[in-house]
Amino acid sequence: MIRKLSIAAALVLVAASAEAQTPPLNFDQAAYVTCKEAHAMQPEARKQLAIFLADHAARYRGVVVPDGEMGVQLGHLVRGGCTLAPDAYLFTVIDRALVAELKKLPKRR
Repeated sequence: MIRKLSIAAALVLVAASAEAQTPPLNFDQAAYVTCKEAHAMQPEARKQLAIFLADHAARYRGVVVPDGEMGVQLGHLVRGGCTLAPDAYLFTVIDRALVAELKKLPKRR
């Protein structure tokens, strides 16, 4: 079964911060969280946010975020994008990572 949990593990941007935050409750709020703001979240909240945004972007693109090596690869692309542009919106970085690997991702059924 294809699961989206691997990308969450790979999307952990860096070590946990001391500041506890909860992820946004809806897409309108989540779409405007920057990489820097996500980095300031607790790891579990950051994972929830990343999964939520990755699921949304994958549905829009008509693909599924796979478990395993491909999910890890997407996570590395997101981490690199956030490292290069910490003020970028996390959703945009995730969506661009999906677009970069679109041909390799399984289609949504």
